[in-house]
Amino acid sequence: MLVDHMQTVMTQGELYDELLELDRLLGEYETARTDPSRAHALQHMIRDAIAAANLDKDMHINPDTPLDDLVTKAHESLSRIRNTQVQSGQHIFGEVPTGDKRLDFVNSIIRFDSGELSPRRIIASIIGLDLSELLTNQDKYSDANGASNGALLERLEGITKHFIWTVLHEPDVPYETIFSRNISPEQIQNLDIIVDRIRDIDRRIDASDEIGALLNGFSGGYIPAGPSGIITRGQDDILPTGRNFYSLDPNRVPTRSAWRVGQRLAEAMVAKYVNEQGSIPENVAFYWMAGDLMYADGEMMAEMFSLLGVEPVWGRNGRVESFTITPLEKLDRPRIDLTIRSSGVLRDNFSTRIDLLDDAVCAVAALDEPPEMNFIRKHSLKSMEENNSSWRDATIRVFSGQPGTYISGVNLAVYASSWKDEKDLADIFVTFNGYGYGRGVPGKSAHPQLASSLASVSLTFNRVFTDEKDLLGCCCYFGNHGGLTVAARQYSGKDVKAYYGDTREPEHIEVRDLADELRRVVRTKLLNPKWIEGMKEHGYKGAADMMKRIGRVYGWEAATQEVDDWIFDDIAETFVNDEEMREFFEENNPFALEEIARRLLEAEQRGLWDADEQILEDLKNNYLEIESWMEDQVTEGDFQGGSIDIMTSQNIADWGAPMEDLLANVHHRPKRE
Repeated sequence: MLVDHMQTVMTQGELYDELLELDRLLGEYETARTDPSRAHALQHMIRDAIAAANLDKDMHINPDTPLDDLVTKAHESLSRIRNTQVQSGQHIFGEVPTGDKRLDFVNSIIRFDSGELSPRRIIASIIGLDLSELLTNQDKYSDANGASNGALLERLEGITKHFIWTVLHEPDVPYETIFSRNISPEQIQNLDIIVDRIRDIDRRIDASDEIGALLNGFSGGYIPAGPSGIITRGQDDILPTGRNFYSLDPNRVPTRSAWRVGQRLAEAMVAKYVNEQGSIPENVAFYWMAGDLMYADGEMMAEMFSLLGVEPVWGRNGRVESFTITPLEKLDRPRIDLTIRSSGVLRDNFSTRIDLLDDAVCAVAALDEPPEMNFIRKHSLKSMEENNSSWRDATIRVFSGQPGTYISGVNLAVYASSWKDEKDLADIFVTFNGYGYGRGVPGKSAHPQLASSLASVSLTFNRVFTDEKDLLGCCCYFGNHGGLTVAARQYSGKDVKAYYGDTREPEHIEVRDLADELRRVVRTKLLNPKWIEGMKEHGYKGAADMMKRIGRVYGWEAATQEVDDWIFDDIAETFVNDEEMREFFEENNPFALEEIARRLLEAEQRGLWDADEQILEDLKNNYLEIESWMEDQVTEGDFQGGSIDIMTSQNIADWGAPMEDLLANVHHRPKRE
């Protein structure tokens, strides 16, 4: 979807009084460092502000965390929030952005760091800032500028948008006037390049003709072709829209730039795990989506290659048809195993990449290396023994649904309330996804192999690469990554970690806990007044989209228990217990609000949400009001009601029997009480 209107979260100072108050206190503390008594007095206020903003878990602090560490972590956490871009509304087919929406749209395209000619990098240099320093050290405070690096990034965003506005509306204004300083000849040359790009994007927006192209196609006319992708990763060649878009040559991924990102992503993930667990992860379970190849040039595929200890080999035409194996002495760590749940779209459209990854797994598993230094070989040998299987079956690492199917099973069970506990969700995941893929393996039933792989998983992983997409954007995220996590925890009997990577800024790669990523997305989008107001502009559809995202929050909690209670509290207060929001839903889509309230009540009934007593009482009372709306709309033949009937495979013979057959030979299956 083309997003017309994206902006950073805190630019206009509208998001959360608690966060803004914390930001103010941090600034006051930085200026009071030389006054010990004032700094000490601020310590308690800062701690209280952090607790009020529910940032203590994001920051991974405790009452004994030193004040300087506390302030540093707070700067970093606020920077992550304030510099997230958020959609304000949805793209309406046939409409192009105008006014402030066009300004935000152009800025969202050119802000992506595309090397030395990155507009943000050039403008940062002009105003005396170093973009690399700001991105790499977002937890630092700049005494010279009187602001944190995160706030300076936000300031840079505002200056860049002012520059874009001037280019579009007052093209004759000199650069010196725009930036209020002298500009060197080299800087003028760079700014001229940026100006040409801004004007080209502006022309491309105006050239978009989605409705005209659609009508032309209906009439049998020719529609010119154009590329597709994520426009907020600097891909302005996607414009104009209304063209017959194409994807990519899959054999060109991972690209060289994606390989560099993937290596750093693997290093950051391993370092985080070692720091927390004191050991190298033996097996990483990935949810591998087509977007990794189509939009991010195969960054995650590159990460998986790096974990295996292999490197892509690029031909003269840029295609990747083979790989080289990195010797252990150069790798300087064990080779890490993979368990991959491929999306159906990737499976069916990018089979050559699955085959290449499968080739790498098989080649590494066959190496004559000590098992303690080659976890792929270690686990393959164990799988052969446990399952009495062939070497080929024991080396399957890419799993997905049965050929022709596109569902993980877990999201269906969660939405239908067709589960009792985590064991049910784990069995459902293995049942639906126990089909192996690779070279010469086109969807073979491999449930024992999936179970064996899950039993050795140390952590599960996915990552965000653009603010246009996030883990609440589709039920497939909690169904697959959440499904992988619950299945790995149940089949291994261990507290498997769940991580989320971040390559939105390729120069500043992060790996954080899944719970931290959920908090970031909930704060910056779902509970963000800007995002909510943007959704409300779309009436029925906007209400439905809010409902879907809240349902996915519930799905993540059902599968992983990684959602904080305060998130459910705030959702209830924001969407159900707020009178103005209830009026919006009543007028536009009462069914959406009934679903939101019912999911919240289900979460509380299942013990997934330890609700604030007053919030829960208000929720129940407001649900009764919502029920009355529904009663008023019932017509002959319709019915309504909010009861939740839980049905599992043990209750339905026609469902349970096939599951039992598929899992009959599976080892590590969680024991039933």
